[in-house]
Amino acid sequence: MNYSWNWGVLFESTGIGDGIYLDWMLTGIGWLLLIGSFAWAIAMVIGTILGIMRTLPNKWARAIGTGYVTFFRNIPLLVQLFFWFYVAPGWLTPALQEYWYKGLSPNASAMISATIGLGLFTAARIVEQVRTGIDSLPPGQSNAAYALGLTTAQTYKQVLLPQAFRVILPPLSSELTNCFKNASVASLVGVMELISQTKTISEYTQNNIEIYTYATIIYLLFNLTLIGLMGLLERKLRVPGLIAGGQK
Repeated sequence: MNYSWNWGVLFESTGIGDGIYLDWMLTGIGWLLLIGSFAWAIAMVIGTILGIMRTLPNKWARAIGTGYVTFFRNIPLLVQLFFWFYVAPGWLTPALQEYWYKGLSPNASAMISATIGLGLFTAARIVEQVRTGIDSLPPGQSNAAYALGLTTAQTYKQVLLPQAFRVILPPLSSELTNCFKNASVASLVGVMELISQTKTISEYTQNNIEIYTYATIIYLLFNLTLIGLMGLLERKLRVPGLIAGGQK
C-alpha cells in the first residue's frame, strides 16, 4: 500500500493564518461538548417531567407521556434533526425568521437545531427510565408518604424521585454516553463538530487513517471518562436494599 504515514499531522499548518489542524480538532470537540451538554439538559428536564406524568393516576397525564414516547422514539434521529433544521424555522414569526437566517451564523443555527432535536429524541428514552425507576419502588413508599400528609408533589420530590434516580443511574450512564455519541449526527446539518472537522482535515491532508484514529481515541477516552464519573456517582449514592444497591 503506497501510503505516507504522518502521525504528527495535527501539528501541521492548515495554510490559513497561523492555525494548525489540532485547532480545528479542538474546535470540533468544543461544539461536541456544547451540543451534548445542552441536549442532555433538555432530555433530563423533559424526560423527568413526562416520566413522572406516566406514573400519575391521571389518565390524561399518562396519555401525554405515552404519546410523546411513542412519537419521538419511533422516528429516526436524523429525520428529527432535518425537521428542526429545515422545517421548524419556517414556522417562526417573520421577525424571528429574519434573526434566524441573517442574525445567527450558519453554525449557530445548525447547533441550536441539532441540540433541540437530540434533546427531544433522548428525552423519550429517559421518560421510560424514569417511569421504570418509579414503578420499581414498593407501593408502600408512596402510601406511607400520603399517610404522613404529604401531597403528591411532595411525595415525588422527597420520597420517590430520590430513590428512583438511584435505581436508574446505570441506564442513565448509557444514555449520557449515547447522547454525546449521537451529537456526531449534527455534522449532517452543518455543525462543525468533531466528526465534521475530522472529515475536513482528512480531505485536506489525505492522512485518513491517522485522523480517524485520533477521532476514535478522543471518543473512546471521553466516553470512558463519563462512564467512570457516573460509576463513582452510582457508588456514592447507592442505597443498600434498592436495585443494584449492593450490600452494607
